[in-house]
Amino acid sequence: MTINSFEKDLYIVSFTDITQTIEEQIKLKKEKIGAGYLTDQGALFLIASDYGVTLSGPLKVEMSLKDLYAGAKEISLETRVLNLSPAKQFSRKDGSPFYLRTMTVYDDANSTASVKLWDDKANLPGIENLKPGDLIKIIKAYVKSDLDGSPTINIGSGSNVEATDSTSEIPTIDTITKDVSELQEGQKDLVVLGEIDGVISGMEFTNSRGMPGKALRMRLKGKDGSGMRVVLWGKDESSIPNMISQSAKVRLLGVRVKSGNQGLEIHGNDATIIEIEGGKEAEPVIARVLSMSPTENGRNMILAVDNQKNLYNISDSSNSTSICVEGDVIECMPSKVYGNSITLDENSFVRKLDNDESIPSLSQIRTKINDVKVDGSYCIEAIILKVPERREVQTKTGESIALSEMFVEDDTGQIWVKGWRNQARLIDKCELGEIVSITGLNAKAGLEGRIEMFLTVFSKITKKN
Repeated sequence: MTINSFEKDLYIVSFTDITQTIEEQIKLKKEKIGAGYLTDQGALFLIASDYGVTLSGPLKVEMSLKDLYAGAKEISLETRVLNLSPAKQFSRKDGSPFYLRTMTVYDDANSTASVKLWDDKANLPGIENLKPGDLIKIIKAYVKSDLDGSPTINIGSGSNVEATDSTSEIPTIDTITKDVSELQEGQKDLVVLGEIDGVISGMEFTNSRGMPGKALRMRLKGKDGSGMRVVLWGKDESSIPNMISQSAKVRLLGVRVKSGNQGLEIHGNDATIIEIEGGKEAEPVIARVLSMSPTENGRNMILAVDNQKNLYNISDSSNSTSICVEGDVIECMPSKVYGNSITLDENSFVRKLDNDESIPSLSQIRTKINDVKVDGSYCIEAIILKVPERREVQTKTGESIALSEMFVEDDTGQIWVKGWRNQARLIDKCELGEIVSITGLNAKAGLEGRIEMFLTVFSKITKKN
């Protein structure tokens, strides 16, 4: 006999006194046949046959993300958008072009999946208008194994993605957002919230295949005060506003957590969405110059402080700060402000002001070693207790980088001061017994939980004896 509706299937199953649910029977049938052979739809056809029922045509198979497996076909599901990448053009082996767009979706706090939209589906009408949290229906997709072995939803010629405004129990973006302080190694496809902590900068590099790349770097601080380094591969400063206020809230959609050289790090890619609360109009900054350090490419790196004792990292590519010396009070109109990171270029201006006693001097903002806390930025004065040492450190990627370190103390305590790469050279010039003033140090948790201090590109070491 032939039955055309799922409701009649349910009736037949109940009529034959089967105590188990259809879902349970599907699961048992798939386990019996073995992984990689049956979809839920195929299992249902076999179950119907066991009871002498012939289904007249394909049925729509609805599943959740946690049930995805490589080989599934014509699946349909309801889910929410986490993030969406731009469409990219690639070439096949025969030279013909094709388009690919990736999307990350979720249906609960712990179930996510990658979606690949191929060729014409990469530019479906309205696809670029989808926002994080939007509810969508994926129709007649197929599932393949990705390079890391995880099941990936594919949208091909017979598949579709539709936005829907129906009610859903799938949690909202706000519900699945995690604070920086809650993150653990190995987590992926996360929505992370934190506070801007220090410098935001762009980076250009050449990858292992000799191709140029770019990345956006920053630090985010959690509710408990702990900070974490962020690297967003494929992003640059065009992805963020030119002006971001101190302590602005940042939400990153579509990131993962991995271990780096200095602890856990947050990593994203070109599909990661950056949401920033705290954008503002440019306004002049008045501050005292604490230290100035020129770079090899002619850029002036300046550490400055305002009348609220906020430290600023000023990067000047315009040479407009050449009129200044350490100790001067300046007023500058930045082209970009990211938290305490200020960029000066040809569109900026700088002028010297009369001395303002309300703005502290370097000696007034120095911190005693015993008062140094993790994730803070500091200036110290100390004596060198051990001969500075240099060694080469091998990273996980196989890169060999220089690390120099020295042990220093003041009348309150002792601490290690370290410098990576170019900053290692500053330590190499120091000697045992010298009293040094060091500006622009970042404090991090080191081995066995002890605090260590690291030089930055804005750091300067001045010998006092």
